[in-house]
Amino acid sequence: MAIQIKMICVGKLKERFYVDAANEYLKRLSGYCKIEVVEIPEHGPLPDLAVKNQPGTLTVALCVEGREIDSPGLAELLESCALNGTSRLRFIIGGSNGLRDDVKDASDVKMSLSKMTFPHNLARVILLEQLYRAFNINEGGKYHK
Repeated sequence: MAIQIKMICVGKLKERFYVDAANEYLKRLSGYCKIEVVEIPEHGPLPDLAVKNQPGTLTVALCVEGREIDSPGLAELLESCALNGTSRLRFIIGGSNGLRDDVKDASDVKMSLSKMTFPHNLARVILLEQLYRAFNINEGGKYHK
């Protein structure tokens, strides 16, 4: 059963270098999973897909108060999902103001990329790279040194 990942991102990538980097990792990830990026407007109401949990889906909210997970830890999370029959994951990345409390409260996991603060556009690229790295770790590849 192939893992399906949906990244829900508040805001759009505008700068070409972010778009190029994201597209590179999306291409690399296509060999490991089915991945979809959904961009939602930064202002206005959040659609239900960003707020309501979906049965059989692990929802991960990226937020500063979340638990820091290293690359092998993310690989373990993906492996655990596969072993437990959870084939769908949702990662939610907020905009410049972060995520609303109700979105964070509804998530299964609160994860922080670092104690440092990153622009949300860069956070998207970092998460894509880390997902690629995690799949590569689980496969026994040489990308993670």
